Amino acid sequence: MGHKKLIRFAEMETFANVIQPGITHKGNWHNYFNNNNNIIVELACGKGEYTVGLAKLYPTQNYIGVDVKGNRMWVGAKKCIKENITNVAFIRTQIDLIQQHFATNEVSEIWITFPDPQLRWSKMNRRLTHPKFLRFYKTFLKPEGLVHLKTDSTDLYNFTKKVIELYNLKCIEDNNDVHHTEVKEELKIKTHYEGLNISGSNKIYYLCFTVDAIGNNKDEALKAFFKPTEIV
Repeated sequence: MGHKKLIRFAEMETFANVIQPGITHKGNWHNYFNNNNNIIVELACGKGEYTVGLAKLYPTQNYIGVDVKGNRMWVGAKKCIKENITNVAFIRTQIDLIQQHFATNEVSEIWITFPDPQLRWSKMNRRLTHPKFLRFYKTFLKPEGLVHLKTDSTDLYNFTKKVIELYNLKCIEDNNDVHHTEVKEELKIKTHYEGLNISGSNKIYYLCFTVDAIGNNKDEALKAFFKPTEIV
C-alpha cells in the first residue's frame, strides 16, 4: 500500500463521520445523527461527491455513503469535516454486507450513481440493481422507498429496466438523456467519474423505482433473457 494511502487510512481512524469495518449503527442511525430526519444511502459512493452534493442540497436529510475503498472515501469524509457538513456519514464495507448496517424501515431512499456495470454475463449478479441486491435493499427500505440509478452504461440501464418489468416493480421515473432534459436539482450533481465520460456515450440515464414487489421466482427468466451473446 502506498504511503499516501497509509496516511489517509490512519487519518480516517480519527474521523467521527466514518464507520470502520466491524462497527455498526444498525437500528440507531437517528441517534447517531441526533434527529429523526430521513436517512438516504448512496451505494458505491467512491469519493462521495454525490453523497456530499445531496447533503448540501437538502440539509434537513441525513446521508450515508457506502464504499469499501477507504482511500477514495477519505476525500468526501475530509470535505465534510472541513466544511462542517454534519448530516453525512460514511460506512466502509462491502455492499454484500449492507444488511448488517441498517434495520427494517430505517432507510428512505437509495442512490446508485455510476456503479461498475459488470458487463460480463458471468458477473450479472454483481450488478447493484440485480434482484439479489434489490432483495437486500427491501429488508431495510421503508415501504415505497425509492431506488435511484444514475449511469452512463446503456447495458446497465437496459438491464435494470428489464428487472423492473420482469418483477413488476413500480417505475417512478425513466429518463434516457438526463443532460438534455429538464431535471430536478439532484440529477445535476456530477461525480468525478461522470465528468470523465469513460463510456464515451455522452448520455446519462436515470431510473427511479421501488422494490416492494421484488421476489425470487423470476431469477432464471432474467438470466436466460441476457444471454452471453448479448452481454460479454
